Amino acid sequence: MTYVDGYLLPVSNANREAYRAMAEVGAAVFLDHGALEVVECWGDDMLRGHTTDFFMAVKAEEDENVVFSWIVWPDKATRDTGNQAAMGDDRFKEFEGSTIFDGKRMIYSGFQTLVSHRK
Repeated sequence: MTYVDGYLLPVSNANREAYRAMAEVGAAVFLDHGALEVVECWGDDMLRGHTTDFFMAVKAEEDENVVFSWIVWPDKATRDTGNQAAMGDDRFKEFEGSTIFDGKRMIYSGFQTLVSHRK
């Protein structure tokens, strides 16, 4: 069964295009290192909760939106080696020290797939 890395992060509305450009590079890098799919989503119909919500989860500020993304890998072993190779990929060097988003408020983790259906 596939393995999924999930990400949630705040991005200022002013940096939407810069984030999209960075995500395009990232998608190519991860796909070249074994990922099956990379999806980046810009918050659109975002609900505000009383106890918690996507904005609160990443401590989004007033001028920020939330990006929800995931990378699908064939399995955890491919993810582990692919992630390590991707982090050393020269294509990411142009974004080192970038302020496109605040990585300290990014949430990310790996997930075992329980159910997956496609049409």
